[in-house]
Amino acid sequence: MTTITSSRGHTEVVSARRTELRDVSDIISLFSHFTEDVFGRIDVMHLLEKSNLSLTLCNEKNEVIAHAVFLDYPNWNITDQSDWESFLHKNYLNNKCTPLNTLFMHLFVAKEEYAAGCSQEIIRRVFIEIPELQFILLFIPADENLEPGLESAFEKMITAPGSAVDTNFTLLVSARHRYHPQLHVRKARMEDYNDLMPIWTRQSETLKETYSEYFLADIIEHQDEENQAVVCEAGDTVVGFMSLCSQVDVSLFHACFDLGPFHGLCKPHPEDVLKVPREPSIPEDEDKSKQTSQEAESISSQNVEHISDQDAAVQKGEVITISHTELLSDDITHKDFKASAAPLLETEEKDTFRPVYRGASNAVCIRLFCIDEKYETRSLDFLHYVFKLFPDKDFCIILVPHHVPEFCLIRSFVRVVPYFTTQLGHELYVFHRAGLLKSFTVRRATTNDIPGVKMLIKTLSLNESILNDLKIFTSACRDPDGTPVQAFIADVLDQIVGISVIRDEMDIEYIRSHYNIEDFIHFNHHEQEEHGHLNHFALNPIFHHYTKHFLKEILRLAHKSSLYYPIYPQYTEAKFQNPRAHSLTSALHYMVPVRPRRQIVYPLEELGINAPSEQVSKDQLSYSLNHINRKLITESKTSINSRIVVVGASDVGISFLETLVFCPHLKFNNLTLISIHGLPGKDLPASKHRRFLINSHCFNDEDYAQMSLCSWVNVVVGKMTGINRTAKYVVISKQRKVPYDYLVLCTGQKYQVLSPTGADISKLPTNRDVLSEWPQRYTGKVPSNHFNLNDDQDCLKALHWLEENIVNSEGNVIVYGNTIDIYTTVETLLSLGINGSRIHLVQPPLTSDVTCLNNSEIESAVQEALSEAGVSVYYDSILAQWSKGDDPDLITCAAFTTNTEPFKLQCSAFFSFAYRTVDYETFKAINDACLVFDGRLVIDTEFHTNDVSIRAAGSLTKYSRKYYADEWTHSNFNSKEIGFELATSMLNLFDPTLKPFSKPPEGMDSLIPMYKGCKIKGGVLPRGCNYLHISKPEIPIQLDIELALSDHGMEIITGKARHGNYFRMHINKYSMVDSITCFSKTPFPVSNYICLYGQHERLLNDLHYRWNEGQITDLYSYFREPWSMAIYHDQFIDLKKELRQILLSEQVPEPPPEPLADERPLPPEPVLRYLRRHRPHLPMYAPAAGERGAGGAAGRARL
Repeated sequence: MTTITSSRGHTEVVSARRTELRDVSDIISLFSHFTEDVFGRIDVMHLLEKSNLSLTLCNEKNEVIAHAVFLDYPNWNITDQSDWESFLHKNYLNNKCTPLNTLFMHLFVAKEEYAAGCSQEIIRRVFIEIPELQFILLFIPADENLEPGLESAFEKMITAPGSAVDTNFTLLVSARHRYHPQLHVRKARMEDYNDLMPIWTRQSETLKETYSEYFLADIIEHQDEENQAVVCEAGDTVVGFMSLCSQVDVSLFHACFDLGPFHGLCKPHPEDVLKVPREPSIPEDEDKSKQTSQEAESISSQNVEHISDQDAAVQKGEVITISHTELLSDDITHKDFKASAAPLLETEEKDTFRPVYRGASNAVCIRLFCIDEKYETRSLDFLHYVFKLFPDKDFCIILVPHHVPEFCLIRSFVRVVPYFTTQLGHELYVFHRAGLLKSFTVRRATTNDIPGVKMLIKTLSLNESILNDLKIFTSACRDPDGTPVQAFIADVLDQIVGISVIRDEMDIEYIRSHYNIEDFIHFNHHEQEEHGHLNHFALNPIFHHYTKHFLKEILRLAHKSSLYYPIYPQYTEAKFQNPRAHSLTSALHYMVPVRPRRQIVYPLEELGINAPSEQVSKDQLSYSLNHINRKLITESKTSINSRIVVVGASDVGISFLETLVFCPHLKFNNLTLISIHGLPGKDLPASKHRRFLINSHCFNDEDYAQMSLCSWVNVVVGKMTGINRTAKYVVISKQRKVPYDYLVLCTGQKYQVLSPTGADISKLPTNRDVLSEWPQRYTGKVPSNHFNLNDDQDCLKALHWLEENIVNSEGNVIVYGNTIDIYTTVETLLSLGINGSRIHLVQPPLTSDVTCLNNSEIESAVQEALSEAGVSVYYDSILAQWSKGDDPDLITCAAFTTNTEPFKLQCSAFFSFAYRTVDYETFKAINDACLVFDGRLVIDTEFHTNDVSIRAAGSLTKYSRKYYADEWTHSNFNSKEIGFELATSMLNLFDPTLKPFSKPPEGMDSLIPMYKGCKIKGGVLPRGCNYLHISKPEIPIQLDIELALSDHGMEIITGKARHGNYFRMHINKYSMVDSITCFSKTPFPVSNYICLYGQHERLLNDLHYRWNEGQITDLYSYFREPWSMAIYHDQFIDLKKELRQILLSEQVPEPPPEPLADERPLPPEPVLRYLRRHRPHLPMYAPAAGERGAGGAAGRARL
């Protein structure tokens, strides 16, 4: 907050913020006659979209009183935006402007009476916002004068002799030293204590309580060669303090952090062990996210001369050499590097090679640091003096506790990636003295750069791909197919430290239609050629803090406004090594992941010429998309270092991680997933083994590919066997320890090995004799032909075993259980070629009145299909014994008791789906940690267990009995929605932009939340029929009982289950769709049908009326008609909200005039606007009368 005074003596308290779209009309209202004279004709919306930085000043009433826009090239078309630096050097004297330290003002408007004060405040805020900025330039026509408000903010630059530029334009400059100058740093003295104490007390209350009130004075007093204290001054006032120590125990850091890129923070030594084992412990084709570190080069201090002053190194021409000789090969198992992407696929820690460093410590450590928040963006000013104090040290390091929010100083440091088992409760940040150099320049690559680039990238796995692309640029500037290619070099003092290769984005329509790119840009303001595709980006880690500047320069020099970077899934990566390989960019940290859009499944044959273009509807390999644009470059993400450990790769866990990863303004550095088989989605799409289990349709292969969680999440393959709540770590497979700050348990329930009752069938027992001992968990060694299928990896293992041992041999397969998975498994066995007579489906007694299908017609069709296939079905059977023959590891026969006589079956493979509960080892870990367990892990409505650091969700959990809602658990709800809500509840701990939740009304905190998302299950049942059931969250009841309820609503059924064309839709008493059941021999678009849930029947083309009139005979055909496509669109919900707001508003718009007799009434304007905006997706809708092309609407849908 700042107070400004008007020309009339009035005062206003103003605050600066980033400009938002809603400000545009207010900004235009501030235009005066000076605006066009000084800045030219301005399209505000377009200018905001292309700006690097735009600020708005608001008063206490949130009224816009001033606004300014800044870009990295001149505000008039004086010279090409890529060439302004040479233009300035040629035409102006004493010019120190570079792309790193300069921005151009393109617009300034303000309320006339406050213009002077507002211009000063905005310029001050810009210098605070961008620490590297030294100059703000403004070109104005030579015959124009600045408006009065700006005159005091700028000075005229002197033109060079012989330059004619001043005849057309005048160049004005505003320099940093007048607004927010660099701080003066010196050694601390005892008299500084009084100035420092207010700052220290505000920022370090905990340290004050721990070390006493005079701790700071002790540090200042006891300085020596190894322990120094420095302060910074603004004017004559001390505003910051730093305590340093040159005695650093780097061996501790070697054990906890991956310091390979920084030579272990040690001086080079002849006995250093840097050689890499020949056999990599991580395959070269492992997920590309693990290549990030390979693009961060190791720095040797051997050839780096010391920098005594920020400018001296450049002015005196010192040679600063950055060694590339220590760049680690990607055969090294430094899988934790991920200097930017934070991905980590963990294997056994014992297999990891770690270099050994024998040299002396090469680092100085910041022990304590504090600075007045008004000057925190100048924190880096300390380091010039620090390296003077310690001329023999090349690195400055700082340890920061995980829970401490990121502050300005460490944004210029490189975060060192910790080993996943480290229990050191701090993050390590590193800064190299060469990082203070300001001669970081970006330029187009030339042929002469090839040797330097080759040295830079020689140990990268994709070095050949980078070099080939560089040679394509230097020779032809385009690919053989005509795609333009551009390459850029980053150099410092004529030494190459970075390389980037981009292409024109030729698939931008596909990106627009498949990703929510318009969350970040307004597409219509960007030309096709302004979209770029980032192929390669490698930068020496000591200049990591210049990554955003490197990207900014790429955009400027290439005349681009946006860059896109795809990450392809692991199983396709090999296909893109040549010629479309993408090296993982170390710039990923600064890019934002773009959410994919749900796609309409189009009935292309029915739509014919009204189908969308191939660019929209084509199928191609899915990928995760990352994005950067001019605006995002100057916006900083908030880094969250808290260690969040998720146990279980269930739908809930994946949804939780997805929600955190796709927060564009947050960067979670320490997300870890513990899972038995790692992340799902690693197998090729449409693999046969996926048909064994029913599908929840929360995520599919395309979703996993478009998320690319492995780029952001550390994955530890193993099983949780213990939790130490005191020390805050999870034990994995009884060996490794994974520390956490927040633990999220979402392992779900799993099928367990069911123990036979042991009944002696020779005595002819019945179920009544054994029910008291059933079911129980089997504790012995599990036979190798016994299968519990819980995930894709279990299914894949079973499939391989069946193909090797069963498919081409004799012997029975027993499928035991009464969940819907028994039917999908039987159908999969039949599809593998196993004869139905060899398959025995044995069902234990039901534990409730509701069957797994809960639909008598479908059940009859399934039983008929089983009978036709020759599958034997047994009911109410309890496993009594399994016997082993010559091989003690195999089940050879199984015996069952029934309500009458027992029976025995020969067995070659046994699939058990009869006992589903919390895994025993998970239960033991939870129970031993003294977390409340009552059949399931007990939580409250905010997902908390009885430990504030441990949350849980999904079918693992149940609500506390205090809610009196034992029948309701997370199992009754959509798992994806549960994961989203869990993440939302935790974001309140980390997201500074979120407003705190208000307390619920009294009494409401005793009610459990009722989530609204639909429950889905689908799969392929016997006879090859595709099954889908979509229902509201509910406590299951028999369908027959539900139909008998007076407020049941109505149901619409077409087709017959036994014919394989059954479609049932239930409309509740509020005329909303609340369940859908499909049973069809023909595949159908599941994602489309999910969109129908929760819609009012009137939206479905007057479904109720048409049904009653007999116009609907086949719901499958009905929902393939062109009118329905808009409902399947991912932004249809936004249209519904807009229409609802209109209906609820006090001023309902005037009804349109009555149409003529032969005209149809026009839809409301929001509907027309929706169709116009999404015409690429919805071309089957005829344009409204009067719109271009309306005459060709034959065969199109009308609303």
